[in-house]
Amino acid sequence: MSKRLTIKDIARLSGTGKSTVSRVLNQQGDVHPQTRERIEAVIREHQFVPSRSARSMRVNESRVIGVILARLDSAAENQAVSAMLPLLYQSGYDAIVLESRFSTDKVTEHLRVLQRREVDGVILFSFTGLTADMLSGWQDKMVLMVHPCEGFSSVCYDDVGAVNLLASHLYQLGHRTISYLGVTEDDKTTGGDRYRAYLSACERLDLSPHFALGSLDYHSGYTLASSVCTPGTSAIICATDTLALGVYKYLRQNPDIRIQVAAIGNTPLLGFLFPDVVILEFGYATAGKLAARQLLSHLTRTVRRQNFLLKGKLISDS
Repeated sequence: MSKRLTIKDIARLSGTGKSTVSRVLNQQGDVHPQTRERIEAVIREHQFVPSRSARSMRVNESRVIGVILARLDSAAENQAVSAMLPLLYQSGYDAIVLESRFSTDKVTEHLRVLQRREVDGVILFSFTGLTADMLSGWQDKMVLMVHPCEGFSSVCYDDVGAVNLLASHLYQLGHRTISYLGVTEDDKTTGGDRYRAYLSACERLDLSPHFALGSLDYHSGYTLASSVCTPGTSAIICATDTLALGVYKYLRQNPDIRIQVAAIGNTPLLGFLFPDVVILEFGYATAGKLAARQLLSHLTRTVRRQNFLLKGKLISDS
């Protein structure tokens, strides 16, 4: 046997990662039996015996999960991450948090870095433009949030159902001129899916659609508010809570305009400052926990790939 054989060599020969080899060497149970057998076969073939010092280092080796957010300043994503981290820590994993800013190049770069770090798994806040090819090789150790992709486990939100629920609720309150402030269709879920759901709801309720589409930020909500808060408009559906905050700034500067604001999302500040807002939330903390548990089940090979679609619920109405 070559004395220069290392854990990295065993990982390469067995087609696994260093952390998985380390768990086998340290008799940890969270390794799939077939994977364990493959690693042990390489160890037997090369008669590998770890040194006492190397074993000591491996016992203290951290297991790591990568978390790639789309935006660090997203209240929804922060709620999800805050809920998932304690579960990862309780299972013995550290976390590396990265930001993509909706850039596919950034995601590719981050995954390359995480692969070099030999992380155990990844939770990725996905978005339009990411494809299965870009994420190739991560199928068994990645969970996607927000935007699904074929071949991957995911935790997503029922965007269509959310808009329909808000539209129906406002209609029941007596509103017949309901505007919509959304995100451009470049964003499939928050943008395209929610916008098209609004148009369908207008058709279903026999309402005349009136809308404006912009970006995700507060400023967009503020600058576009004048185009949807027109005379006769009695209510407005905002695709996100950040857009709603922008609308409220506009309304405060125009106190003669009386419009019921409804929003998808639950930034705590929104309901605190404007208690009359109608809020629909998906339960971002619940989604974060679900994603963490799903990834942990992948890493222990106890559950096959699954896709979850979370329904929204009204938590505040006028």
